Amino acid sequence: MKSFRKNGKEKPIIIGDNIKRKRHGFFRFLKNFKFPDLSDNPKVQFMNKFSLLFHGLLACILVFTIECVSRHSFTSAVSFCISSPLTFLYNALLIFATLLIVYLFKHRALVRIVISIFWMLLGVINGCVLASRVTPFNFADLKLIGDLLSMKNSKYLSAGQEIAVVILLIALATFLILFAFKGPKFKGRVHLFRNLGLLVLCVASIPFITKAAIHSDILSGYFGNLAQGYKDYGFVYSFSASVVDTGMSKPANYTEETIDTINDNVTTEPTTVDSSDMPNIIFMQLETFIDPYELNFLSYSEDPIPNFHKLMENYTSGYLTVPVVGAGTANTEFEVLTGMGIRFFGLGEYPYKTVLKNTTCESAADDLGNIGYATHALHNNGGNFYGRAKVFSQMGFDTFTSKELMNITEYNEIASWPTDNILIDETTKTLDSTPDQSDFLYTITVQSHGSYPDYKVFDNPEIQVTGGDTEAEHYQWEYYINELHEVDKFIGNLIDTLSKRNEKTIVVMYGDHLPTLGLEESDMNTGNLYDTTYVTWNNFGLEKQDKDVAAYQLMSYITDQLGIHEGTMFRYHQSEMNADVSADDASYITNWELLQYDLLYGNRYSYHGVDKYPASNLVMGVQDVVIDHTSMSADKTKLTIFGENFTPWSKVYVDGEKVSTEYISGNCLEISMANLSDGSELVVNQVGSSNTIFRSSNTVTFHAPADFDEHEADNVEVPDTSGDDMGVPVVIPPEEQTTDDAAATTTAQ
Repeated sequence: MKSFRKNGKEKPIIIGDNIKRKRHGFFRFLKNFKFPDLSDNPKVQFMNKFSLLFHGLLACILVFTIECVSRHSFTSAVSFCISSPLTFLYNALLIFATLLIVYLFKHRALVRIVISIFWMLLGVINGCVLASRVTPFNFADLKLIGDLLSMKNSKYLSAGQEIAVVILLIALATFLILFAFKGPKFKGRVHLFRNLGLLVLCVASIPFITKAAIHSDILSGYFGNLAQGYKDYGFVYSFSASVVDTGMSKPANYTEETIDTINDNVTTEPTTVDSSDMPNIIFMQLETFIDPYELNFLSYSEDPIPNFHKLMENYTSGYLTVPVVGAGTANTEFEVLTGMGIRFFGLGEYPYKTVLKNTTCESAADDLGNIGYATHALHNNGGNFYGRAKVFSQMGFDTFTSKELMNITEYNEIASWPTDNILIDETTKTLDSTPDQSDFLYTITVQSHGSYPDYKVFDNPEIQVTGGDTEAEHYQWEYYINELHEVDKFIGNLIDTLSKRNEKTIVVMYGDHLPTLGLEESDMNTGNLYDTTYVTWNNFGLEKQDKDVAAYQLMSYITDQLGIHEGTMFRYHQSEMNADVSADDASYITNWELLQYDLLYGNRYSYHGVDKYPASNLVMGVQDVVIDHTSMSADKTKLTIFGENFTPWSKVYVDGEKVSTEYISGNCLEISMANLSDGSELVVNQVGSSNTIFRSSNTVTFHAPADFDEHEADNVEVPDTSGDDMGVPVVIPPEEQTTDDAAATTTAQ
């Protein structure tokens, strides 16, 4: 032990005492620390006297800084301020209004700092988001945080950047706490009622100023291109609009008579398809799929998508105008399935995450189900993503097979997304599940989902790509194009499989949006970032009728060719398209908006008081999950469960509690014997995010022999499962639906 001399005597140095002294010294420092009080400084007094003016200046500085970060460019921010000064000042007004809150507190400096940090934080988030995708940050993104966290590949920041952000946030929080207790206070009198009145007056005037600015074309109430809208009208306004502008506003001329007139003027014929000869209808939404030859700056060693192009040559195809670019799969999906328009909702809104959480919505599943179709959704991603397990019930689907019900073992080259090949077998299973019915399948693929690595992935890529400006861009395009090539192989294999079945079938395939790879309109042959391509296939000689359509028209166009004229929205679009009315026609759009409002937010005059389309009892998956028999390991430490239709998302529950489960194969799971006791009940559940149980197996009871202690077993009794209740599908009864994504289904009974 070390020592020192004091008064001629040695005294030991106690390490613990030193630590305590240092700790006490740190707390003493915190106790005595104070931020400098500058209240008597003449400059500070001058700024307090003219604080409103300086708050206006601060608001302008914040807007400019946010635009620099959002645009990733100082010169672009300067250009925005100079070319659109009134728009810039309106953005500053919004921040200025929030800064007025400081006058309600003694801690003016603290509140001013907090408000400034709040706006800057939003701007920085937007800058980070735009570094990884085309669509800017908006309020709807906050509703998708749970979905993003559940995704296997959802990182906008690297691990190092995430650590830096955490450290920065901790430092910031520490500073604010210190400032709250040790910072200066305003020494003057707080005129609470006067200042509150000023705040209320300013906030109350904003809606009127906004309307005037929209009428004067200083602002816009609708962004046809969300990304461009943020650039044209500023982040502060655009993000704020996405907060307050959700849902649909009631059209001025919305009345029962107006709706009746619109529906009476629909001139489609009744459905003519023979109910005994209805073809299977398969719509397949291809994730981020485009025709590579629409990119005018890239060249390829060979055709990346030969199967897709072969279908284009022989079957109906055309351009498809979608409502999103770079992201927003669910919004393209919504338009295709409902015939409704995203344009009528708030900025960046996802109807799946807003109105459809509580409201049923007439869809193709409802309308085709009414004439005898079995309706199914398939997706090799999580069932809770975008709240689909709930939404597809609201849309009237019979079944939904998500990845939790699929035995997925194959992923793409960077192990971020499942390959789409699994969907071939799942399509066959689904068609086979209803031998006495024609089927409508809505399939959503995922293999070509971003992000796209900016480093070399393929040593010898099948498709050589040239044209990227930098090495990083070259690797991104090389990866993306080769993923499209793999998806094209899947398309060819799927068509081969379907062509061997003795069932009339039509397949419609289309891309949901362009990739997030910094594309500009000048990069596209069409000059439009919202154009993808659709193609069809059929095995019953349907005439090739190429036509460019919008996503909300696609279902109407295809079913019209099949002689199917069902549904409020689809019949309306068929009537307008058959009359050669342009999709840009003002009357077409006005009546379309009225019908959409009526069905989602209005009195549903179109249904004449009848609840024609209630939510369905959605069943997850089309095959039973079955426990067949079990086997105990020789050392009595493991129990192996054998059965059918297990997946990597199969979890064993013992007496209602989830236990650690090792997935071995589609027929085999393994758990520890330590989880078992005499009389324990075992069930295999298919579990999604937030521990949502999508489907359950039959239940088995474990019976222990006489010499069994609490950690040993040698006998598991399996009840007779020869009946129809071998697996228990989890159903979503409409009366038990909730708005919580994590509770999108009920537990099995």
